Amino acid sequence: MTETLHETFARLWTLDRDVIAIAWLSLRVSLTAVGLGLLFGIPLGSLVAVARFPGRDALVAVLNAFMGLPPVIVGLVLYLLLSRSGPLGGLGLLFTPGAMVAAQAVLATPLVAALTRQVVADAEAHLGEPLRSLRLSAPRRALVLIYDVRFSLVTAGLAAFGRAISEIGAVLVVGGNIDGHTRTMTTAISLETQKGDLSLALALGVVLMGLVLTVNAAAALLRGHAARAYG
Repeated sequence: MTETLHETFARLWTLDRDVIAIAWLSLRVSLTAVGLGLLFGIPLGSLVAVARFPGRDALVAVLNAFMGLPPVIVGLVLYLLLSRSGPLGGLGLLFTPGAMVAAQAVLATPLVAALTRQVVADAEAHLGEPLRSLRLSAPRRALVLIYDVRFSLVTAGLAAFGRAISEIGAVLVVGGNIDGHTRTMTTAISLETQKGDLSLALALGVVLMGLVLTVNAAAALLRGHAARAYG
């Protein structure tokens, strides 16, 4: 065990090439997926919060349910869509980082949308009547409310990042865990543990936890700065 820990720290101290490459790919894929999740999830969640239309309650229930989408099912569906015989097979995305981005984005978007809906709905309870008195349309009210709660929406981004960066099932199915091409930290940790290379698995685990803690700390500083600036 002591020897494994020494090897782990040596990999981290010397910036092991495998660790850096895997960590960089994981971060790039997850940040892209979270960006897509925010791009689609925030408008969707805010519109559901402010608009009134038939089936709205059912849509809210679907968004809440999709927060817990099984990653392996998402991976399987995307695999069927992106496979050579699938409707999107011509794109050539299967077993590429693009496919992993798509898988993580599918998981992140409903999570962002559901959390955004709740945050915007709470704000709408206080500001909705004044905004409606100005005869603003639902999309414009949603934009105003998004701006009002923009710092609270950091939580949605953090939740999406946490889910994306820690994902293994869906990215394994559509990415294939190809060395040097689609191997992320989570898939590499699983593989290296099975192979017995615990030092690499532990090094990647340390980097993964460090990234998550760093992102959360940065978000906390941002929210604290915003609270002081606008408080």
